[in-house]
Amino acid sequence: MSQLESPTTNAPAPLPTASEVPDTPGAPGAPGAPRAALTLALTSAATAVALMIYTAPMITLPDTAAALHTPASAQAWLLNGTPLGLAALLLVAGSLADDYGRRRIFTAGTVALGLTTVLSAFTGSTWLFTLTRVAQGAAGAAILASSLGLLVHAYPSARGRLHATGVWGAFVSGGIAAGPVVAGAMPTWRAAYGVLGAAALVIAAPSARGLPESRAPRDGRPDLAGATVFGLALVSLVAALTLGRDGWLRAPVLLLFAAAALLVPAFALIEQRTRTPMIDLTLLRRPDFLGSAAAGLFTGLAVIGLFSFLPALLQQSVGLSPMDTAWLLLLWSGLSFLVALQAKRLAGRVSPRHQLALGFALHAVAVVTMLGAIGAHSWPRTLPGLLIGGVGSGLLNAALPLVAVEAVPRARAAMGSGAQQTFRYIGSCAGVALTIALVTSGGSPGHGTDIALIVSASLALTGATGVLALRERKA
Repeated sequence: MSQLESPTTNAPAPLPTASEVPDTPGAPGAPGAPRAALTLALTSAATAVALMIYTAPMITLPDTAAALHTPASAQAWLLNGTPLGLAALLLVAGSLADDYGRRRIFTAGTVALGLTTVLSAFTGSTWLFTLTRVAQGAAGAAILASSLGLLVHAYPSARGRLHATGVWGAFVSGGIAAGPVVAGAMPTWRAAYGVLGAAALVIAAPSARGLPESRAPRDGRPDLAGATVFGLALVSLVAALTLGRDGWLRAPVLLLFAAAALLVPAFALIEQRTRTPMIDLTLLRRPDFLGSAAAGLFTGLAVIGLFSFLPALLQQSVGLSPMDTAWLLLLWSGLSFLVALQAKRLAGRVSPRHQLALGFALHAVAVVTMLGAIGAHSWPRTLPGLLIGGVGSGLLNAALPLVAVEAVPRARAAMGSGAQQTFRYIGSCAGVALTIALVTSGGSPGHGTDIALIVSASLALTGATGVLALRERKA
């Protein structure tokens, strides 16, 4: 596979493969500047809404759990529904977008996201709500995976790609920042989902006609067998991680882990034999692709996993209201948005991989400064950590999309994005389950939170070491 040239990375020479084909637009003519700007605007807006829907439970979790009569042992499902759908279908969505049209997959995902989010507002049970959240994750997968493919087609130059991925990454942070504020400002959690669902449908309307179609078709039928086995493997793994907090040696948990362990090699065997695999497994021998995957995985484990549950802790243990919690969290996520938007200025001075390592290191420093805050019931003690963590998260969100598209050929940009984000949301699911397990098994919320913070810092430092080590192997 080939890697795109970048002014900030030492790209290896292209390695052509049989499956690599030119990226062909769906309509004659190269996209002009106005059309490229519209593509950036629509993909960024849809991504922001998808992340707002993803982060809404951070603030609404206590009220949602009370309304649905969700016991503490099942609250992880309320948080893990969307990342489960994302992790299971990101890779599938990326391959489908490259093969059958990125605009088609993007528009379908945006419509589905709006409808399933509105449906969440009318659910009356934990499992029905969780199912709608999984469906939102599947729709979000179509949006996130196809967005970068659309942007790479609209901005073919290295400079344009740096600008577009930087803005898109900033809107990832922006969606995370706005989601809790919007949800907290609504009179009820049901109203929040209704408003967010309507916003997704508004974006879908101009996408069908305003976006240029592009695809990189391959000969052969869709890899339905691989998609099915891969999805089942991830569902088994995430279910095991979520149920494990009630006891890791219980029969259902062990059976789910065993199923995942058997399905993963089965998926690899299918990918080796099919003509149109969802992912070219030879990429796993490339340090640049492994670095992209590792960065996504540890972002989910260390950053998303912790900050997904921190707002619930601030409400339940410190006594903050949902809206106060949303404004406090905005210090982290809002700063992340601003840093990600300006991170392109680092081009030429700091490589994307060093930017990732710095982001992980800042997150580790941030969470260490929060030690003792929950036990002392003191939200002011979280302020330094939220500010430092916001800078680190912004650096991560700016570098991740650029690394994802540079780790694969331009024609497979959506697949590269889907692969990295699959690892990111696998890490998120595992991180949420791990954080809740550590907090609730620590004797008291304060002690358990401190353990979770230390584990998060350790995972972030492991992520920083990993991306730097893979870069050294590449040199």
